Amino acid sequence: MKRVIIANPNAGSGKVKRHWDKISRDIQSSVGTAEGRFTTQPGDATRMVKEAILQGFEQVVVVGGDGSVNEAINGWFDEEGKAHNAEASMVIYPHGTGGDFARSIGVTGSNLSALFLEASDKQIDVGLVSGVDHSGQPLRHYFLNISSFGSSGVISNNVNQMTRAGKFLGGKAAYALGTVKGLVSYRNKRVRLRVDDTYEEELVVNTVAVANGRYFGGSMKVAPVAYVDDGLFDVVVMGDMSLLDFIKHNGKLYRGEHLDSPGFSMVRGKKVVATPVGHNDDVLIETDGETPGRLPVTYEILPKALKLFAPWGRAEAIE
Repeated sequence: MKRVIIANPNAGSGKVKRHWDKISRDIQSSVGTAEGRFTTQPGDATRMVKEAILQGFEQVVVVGGDGSVNEAINGWFDEEGKAHNAEASMVIYPHGTGGDFARSIGVTGSNLSALFLEASDKQIDVGLVSGVDHSGQPLRHYFLNISSFGSSGVISNNVNQMTRAGKFLGGKAAYALGTVKGLVSYRNKRVRLRVDDTYEEELVVNTVAVANGRYFGGSMKVAPVAYVDDGLFDVVVMGDMSLLDFIKHNGKLYRGEHLDSPGFSMVRGKKVVATPVGHNDDVLIETDGETPGRLPVTYEILPKALKLFAPWGRAEAIE
């Protein structure tokens, strides 16, 4: 198999660059022989993934955090939303500030190379965001894990702007600091939310998570019963909640035990439309930790659009 590694050397505050020789050896001993390529600036992974697939590479190993994975999936499809090569597969080898999607697919722990000896291919769903970017231009953006809007967009901006020293605290601590900073100044927004033809409500919300995977925000298990291959989003609504409410439910959120708590609700569907109500023109969206735009937005799920190579037995073990 013709295989390429697309690696972000700055992921994990430079951890990938510092430990590249070991990372490369581990990947090639467990996944297979591969050519290595480094990104140098934001957006490189999108371009490089597209180029690699068109060059005939059959498997793309993405090394980095959630942001690197998000860039990679945005190089997977053509302008019509079709995979450049439907038979090609992706491998996610997490090394970054955030590794939330990796948790949903069983790629977690200190011995990743051993996990991949148990890996196999599975077709999984991909999310598509259609909306507007920060300059008001049309936005079309794919995601594998979770896209959300509300306070999460502000929090993701805080984390992404955090200093290098701050990110050395690790993903969970970095997101915890970003969450507190964001929620102190954030004011909840009124939006109209529609899911398929079965749900439509005008709500005051703190955050709405449109989930393919289960975790976001540095291991917060926000969508505890989401599946990456069921053809549905789990739409988790955090209503008119304050910082004190989040502190109160913090433990439940990380354990995935919050859905029955006051202020939380969930609905499933294939298409989600969210529109700001009134003068709320600053409701930021985030996708896999990146912040590409703002409301209004439409989410659509692309069933089984990506072949992903992962230790699926381990994913089942974390149910």
